[in-house]
Amino acid sequence: MDLARTEVAPRGSRKGNAARFGLMALPVAFFGVFFAWPVAAITARGLKSDGAWHLGRITDVLAQSDIRHVLWFTVWQALASTALTLLVALPGAYVFARLDFPGKRVLRAVVTVPFVLPTVVVGTAFLALVGRGGLLDELWGVRLDTTVWAILLAHVFFNYAVVVRTVGGLWAQLDPRQEEAARMLGASRLRAWRTVTLPALGPAVAAATLMVFLFTFTSFGVVQILGGPTFSTLEVEIYRQTSEIFDLATAAVLTLVQFAAVGAILAVHARTVRRSESALRLVDAARTARRPRGAGQWALLAGVLGTVAVLILLPLAVLVQRSLDAPDFGYYRALTSSDSGVFLVPPIEAVGNSLTYALAATAIAVLIGGLAAAALTRRDTGRFVRGFDALLMLPLGVSAVTVGFGFLIALDEPPLDLRASWILVPLAQALVGVPFVVRTMLPVLRAVDGRLREAAAVLGASPWRVWREVDLPLVRRALLIAAGFAFAVSLGEFGATVFIARPDNPTLPVAVAKLLGRAGELNYGQAMALSTILMVVCAVSLLMLEGLRSADRTGEF
Repeated sequence: MDLARTEVAPRGSRKGNAARFGLMALPVAFFGVFFAWPVAAITARGLKSDGAWHLGRITDVLAQSDIRHVLWFTVWQALASTALTLLVALPGAYVFARLDFPGKRVLRAVVTVPFVLPTVVVGTAFLALVGRGGLLDELWGVRLDTTVWAILLAHVFFNYAVVVRTVGGLWAQLDPRQEEAARMLGASRLRAWRTVTLPALGPAVAAATLMVFLFTFTSFGVVQILGGPTFSTLEVEIYRQTSEIFDLATAAVLTLVQFAAVGAILAVHARTVRRSESALRLVDAARTARRPRGAGQWALLAGVLGTVAVLILLPLAVLVQRSLDAPDFGYYRALTSSDSGVFLVPPIEAVGNSLTYALAATAIAVLIGGLAAAALTRRDTGRFVRGFDALLMLPLGVSAVTVGFGFLIALDEPPLDLRASWILVPLAQALVGVPFVVRTMLPVLRAVDGRLREAAAVLGASPWRVWREVDLPLVRRALLIAAGFAFAVSLGEFGATVFIARPDNPTLPVAVAKLLGRAGELNYGQAMALSTILMVVCAVSLLMLEGLRSADRTGEF
C-alpha cells in the first residue's frame, strides 16, 4: 500500500506540472510577442546602429543635466505623492474597515472611481478645479496648474482607493479581540494599536506603499496635463523624446532605467504579497465593523467624509459643471459635429470606438489572465513560476509609451503586420488588463479546496473538466469582477493608444488629450464633456462590480 502511494504521488505531481506549464504556454507567448518583442525592438532601434550595439549612449544620456533632473523629479514626486497618499488615506482605511455607517457601500464604490478613471480624465478634472479659469481661480484667484502641488493632489486623488482597499481590506479581517486583550492588560489605545494592529497591517501597508509609488513613478497623463513644460517624469520624457524630438537613443535609455526601477519595485512587492498571504489568521470582515462610538470616532468619520467630499467629489463635480457651461448642452451637441478640424470624424464616435476596443481587450485579458491565474493557483511555486508571476505585472510599470511605439516598429511586417489592423489597440489595452484579472482571480482560485480537484481527477476527469466542473462555479463571480476591472482600465488606457489609434477611430482618452491640446473654449468644453461621459461609464461599471462584491468579497483589490 505504501509503495503504491509513493508511486502514484510523483506521477500525479508530474501531471500537475505538465498541466501548469500547458496553462502558462499561451500567456507566455502573448507577453513574449506583444510585450517583450515591442519593448526590445524600440530599445534596439535606439541603442543599435550598423549592426553594432552602442552601450556608451547610456552613460552619455545619463550624464546630461536635464535628464538627471527628470530622474530626480520622477523619484521625488513619487516619494512625496506616496507619503501624502498614505497620510490622507490611512484614516479612510480605518473608517471603511472598522466603522459601520449608512451609505458605506456606495461611498466605498465612489472612492474607487478615481482609480479606474483614465489619468487624462484625472488631469482634466483637476485642470477644471485648479487651472486657469477653474473654480479656485474664479473664487480666490488661485491657480495651481503647472505647479507640483497640482500633480501631488491629483496623485492622491487617483491612488486614495489603493490604500483604502489594500490596507482597509486586511484591517477589516483582523480580529479586534487581540487589540482588546492588550487593552485589558493595561496597554493604552495607542500602544495596543502600535504593538498589535500595526505589525499585522505591515505587509498590507508595505504593499499599498509600493503600488502607489509604482503608479506615481510611471505617471504620464496627470503630469502631461498639469505639469506643463515645467515638470517631466520619465514617462513624459520618453513620450517627448519619441514623438516630438525623435531621439530614440535617449528614449531607449530612459526605458531601460524605468524598466530596471520597476523590476526592483515589483520584486519587493511580490515578496511583500507572499508574506501577507501566510502571516495572519483572519476573521469574517462582516463581524468587525461597528457603529461609531465616542466623540473621537464620530470626528474621524466626519473628517474622512469631508476629505472624500473635497478631494474626490469636488473635482468630479467641477468636471461635470464645466461640461454644462454652454447653454442647451452645447458642448455635448458639438461632439456630434466633425467641423472642429481636430478629428476626421465627429468626436462622439470615440465613445463607440472605446467601448468596442475595451470589450475586445477585456475578452483577451480574461482569457490570458484566467489561464495565468490557473497556472499560479498552487502555492508551492519555484523560481520559474514566480518569475512568470512578476512578468504578468510588468506592463503596469513599463512605459506604455514605449509599448505603443514598439508596436509600430515590431508589428509592421509579416507574419505579424498589424499596423493597419483595429486589433492593435485592444492588444495594447489587454496588456494592462491582464494583471488586474490575475490579481482578482488568484486569491479565489487558491481558496478552492484542493481535495475537490483531487477527487474529480481520481474519478477520471480531465484537467479541463476539473476546471469547468469544480473551479468555474466557485470563481464565476470573481471572473465577472476581473472582467469589469479589465474593461475599466482598458477603456482608459492612453499611453500606448495615443500612438496606435488611427485618426479616423480615436478612443476617448486620445480624443480628450487632443481637444485639450487645441486652443479655444469649444475644444476645452468638448474635452470636459467627453471626460464626463468616460467618467460616467467607468463609475457605472464600478458600481456594478461593487454590487457583485457585496455578496462575495473576492479579489485582492
